[in-house]
Amino acid sequence: MITTSPSMTHLFEQLGLDASEQGIAEFIKGHQLGTEVALCDAAYWSESQRQFLVEQIKADAPWALIVDQFSESLHSDAVRRSSGLN
Repeated sequence: MITTSPSMTHLFEQLGLDASEQGIAEFIKGHQLGTEVALCDAAYWSESQRQFLVEQIKADAPWALIVDQFSESLHSDAVRRSSGLN
């Protein structure tokens, strides 16, 4: 059970990723997804990471907002390209 308040830093900690400001920025920059790839379907997640993300989205709990923001960040390049805002 997660007892920390939802934040991008805490999400990265839950996923076992570098939760530093630089680590978060580098992960997002280096792991961009195409518009057709759902966050939970990204090839780079372990099964436990994928399960955590799916559970948080399905629960529609406070963490779902952070997971949605994370997803938007990982899709930002593709969205920019598709809207012609390079």
